[in-house]
Amino acid sequence: MKYPLMLAGLLLASPVLADEKPVLTVYAPDYFTSEWGPGPAIEAGFETVCDCDLKFVAGDMLPRILLEGEKTEADAVIGLNTDVTARARATGLFAPHNEETSALSLPIAWTDPVFLPFNWGETAFVYDKTRLTNPPASFQELIDAPDDAYKIAIQDPRSSASGLALLLWVKAIYGDQAPQVWAKLAPKVLTVTPGWSESYGLFTDGEVDMVLSYTTSPAYHLIAEQDDTKVAAIFPEGHYFSTEVAAQLRTTDQPELAQKFMDYILSDDFQGMIATANWSYPAVIKPGFLPEGFATLPRPAKTLFYSEDEAEALRGPALAEWLAAFGK
Repeated sequence: MKYPLMLAGLLLASPVLADEKPVLTVYAPDYFTSEWGPGPAIEAGFETVCDCDLKFVAGDMLPRILLEGEKTEADAVIGLNTDVTARARATGLFAPHNEETSALSLPIAWTDPVFLPFNWGETAFVYDKTRLTNPPASFQELIDAPDDAYKIAIQDPRSSASGLALLLWVKAIYGDQAPQVWAKLAPKVLTVTPGWSESYGLFTDGEVDMVLSYTTSPAYHLIAEQDDTKVAAIFPEGHYFSTEVAAQLRTTDQPELAQKFMDYILSDDFQGMIATANWSYPAVIKPGFLPEGFATLPRPAKTLFYSEDEAEALRGPALAEWLAAFGK
């Protein structure tokens, strides 16, 4: 009597098993998977073409990958930036993306066979023109201003990609004079927050005059809030370029799905949603990809950038210089 019952159970279970879809696990930053981040729209879009279940795992990706090593559950990662890709590449865990990148719309040349850009922007100080009527016209004017001229919020470079970008921005402009720049800038910094969202919240609440962010940040206020009071200060010294990248893991047990995800990143569907899903420039810009609000954003005349090897070599010394001014 047990065998018929067991057989019946298997017959009932078989349609469920047949309907199970393969899972693609993608590690991503916390912001990416939030309801206001691009993750939900990307998940929905990819699942319509992959016949799979896209599962984002949010958190600090690189430390987790370094800890897990060959045993990582990730099939792909998305949201790394070029200031940390040297450490990621050194693990040997990542595979080529196999994508044609000649159509990328970046202000720098891109030939990396492993890490694939999906968006970009440039670091900037954002201010409210109704509260700050005389913003600095240059980086030099910012640091030379009196100590009480501005109240600024920045991010900690030890925990924030934008905070690390500020270190490299200062280094790119001032080189060996960076310690003197930090000494002048420190009195104007009201607070250093762990991440971007805390700083930007202080800015939108009116607690600070300026916040370290990106040249594209005002687009959110223009498009989502019909508010043109938020402006990025554009400096003639140039602005530091930042791009977020994706990569697939060499250790994935879903190589076809992982490659399909790489393909999807450069698709019109994915790139067309980036401007308003991530409030940044798409890696590929085609007609219709940028809403009207982006057209009014000022662009720096000069783009500053370090290769991943240069950024990795500078990271330690630049952090020590920053800590000398802000670590007290």
